[in-house]
Amino acid sequence: MGTSQNMVSGPDVITYIGVPLAVLGVLPIIYNTITTLATLAKVRRMLRHGRLAGIARGDVINHVIEIELPRYTIAPLHREEQRHEYWRLSDYPSHIPGGTYTTFNWKRHNTGTKTQRIDYSDQLRQPQAEIGFEELLSFLLDLGAVPDPSGFRMLRGSGLWVPTGTPLLLSPDRHEAVLTIAPLDDSDGKLSLAVRWSSNWGMRNPASLPPYWVRLRGTSSAKAPIGEQSSGRKEAEEATSTETKVEIPQEPDSKYAEGRTSQEQKAVEDTDDWKLKTEAPVSESSPRTETSSTKEYIPQPEELVPTIRCQVGVHGLITATPEDLDPLLFDPLEIDHLEVDETNVNTVGVWFASALTALSTSSQTILWNYKIPAEILAFAKKDTLPCGILVLLGVVEESATPEWATKYNDEEEQREAQIRRSREQSKAMMREMQLPPAEKSRAFHERVSKEHDEWIDGLNATRRRDAQRAETRMIEAIQSPKWDNKLVAEHNLRWLKKECHIDESHDLKRCVEILLWRMVNEPAFARDLTQSLDSWQAFVDNGGLRKAEYLALKESQVMFANASLLLAVIKVSVTAAHGSLGMDLQECMRIWKTVRLG
Repeated sequence: MGTSQNMVSGPDVITYIGVPLAVLGVLPIIYNTITTLATLAKVRRMLRHGRLAGIARGDVINHVIEIELPRYTIAPLHREEQRHEYWRLSDYPSHIPGGTYTTFNWKRHNTGTKTQRIDYSDQLRQPQAEIGFEELLSFLLDLGAVPDPSGFRMLRGSGLWVPTGTPLLLSPDRHEAVLTIAPLDDSDGKLSLAVRWSSNWGMRNPASLPPYWVRLRGTSSAKAPIGEQSSGRKEAEEATSTETKVEIPQEPDSKYAEGRTSQEQKAVEDTDDWKLKTEAPVSESSPRTETSSTKEYIPQPEELVPTIRCQVGVHGLITATPEDLDPLLFDPLEIDHLEVDETNVNTVGVWFASALTALSTSSQTILWNYKIPAEILAFAKKDTLPCGILVLLGVVEESATPEWATKYNDEEEQREAQIRRSREQSKAMMREMQLPPAEKSRAFHERVSKEHDEWIDGLNATRRRDAQRAETRMIEAIQSPKWDNKLVAEHNLRWLKKECHIDESHDLKRCVEILLWRMVNEPAFARDLTQSLDSWQAFVDNGGLRKAEYLALKESQVMFANASLLLAVIKVSVTAAHGSLGMDLQECMRIWKTVRLG
């Protein structure tokens, strides 16, 4: 009886052994459930923090978390209409890998979803956004980023094999990277990039010049060089000089400051306040006069530097607006004479866009839309003008050119002729002394009449000889060695300064800037300048300069000299572009139209 009570029964075995084993078997499931729920909660918290509209689901049995995140195509905001968001960082940037683009505010378009399965929260990846490479670079450069020449050179040469982390754009102080090469995990064969920006770096502001825009400054004293202003323009200026005119002087810096300072912004507010205080009703019958309170806000004429902003597109000039502290103050200028499209081949617009692109790529910007036509580039690189023509035009001293003209020694011939005439005159006078008085007087008159006829014949012969030599000299000048356009422009620039057509302090680029400014504001001047360039290109393409073209150049020498300045800038830009940062950047944008950013 006692023995049976001490024996272990089957239920006891199940209770003491089976239950613990069953608990041990359930523990992994419990662990997976707890860790999955904890990871799922952390993932959802990360999504909420980054304002991501994702769906997260957890498989507690297999310890797998499935996440669906949207994939976006993004683009920069409008620079003017959405300036508040454009010029500030995002309030809720995502810290999930692949979401560096959320540092900024963008226009977004949902292009689908991407599903990923992860075990732990640190495996979460945000899908990269797709963006146009040109739009991305324009936006970051507009904010103040600085290109890294070595980065774009490596990208152009190595393509997708460029090392991860290679910087393409640097911070405004050039100490840290803004745009770098990212891993290709989520790029689907496209270029993968990552971006970052620190609030400590600062940004440019809406007053700064955006990409694809060029600033052109006119002259402070007059709208045209000395000696070229029309009387009608002077009369118009005199008629408007009696009216009250309030203008804000432009910044004189030729390097075009990247942004306005706080003092300048304050100046805008002060100007607005002043306008509200000084506005007063003026009767129609009473003339407008300048009050003493108004005069102090009107800058002196020498301080006024009229400036315009030009936007250049694929086909040419798109718009031109006067520049002011308030960009909305003026309407766009009339540019019908400079517009070019696919159906309207306007040579005036083509030359303007080519010269403006050449000027901007060498001084103001590394991004440009317009491609200078191949025929203009070929024309700019040729040696086009004979050096002898510049001598005939009075631009160059003949001693500064290679020997090209025939040398004549007229002094010896004139001395012999003088000796011969003196000898004949002496013989005639001796014969006259031996004649009777009546015959002596008649012989004297005959001798004087003969000498006069010979003197007239000599003058006519000299005139014919000089005309023939001038014709021969012109032919020799046309056949003289040709100079390249840059050298021609250098001599023409000195000649223009000597003749007081331009300011002595202006260099080549400043002169071209003023010429382009005049082309925008003076359609007649733009047509005349373009006609000179077209004529120049035509005689170069037709085998060289002829007498008719030389006479045309001589008749409009100032316009020809101005045309040579524009052509020289195009030649300089072609020479400087090879192997430059601008060419590397343009080639990279041509290869990769769209990239993945994250």
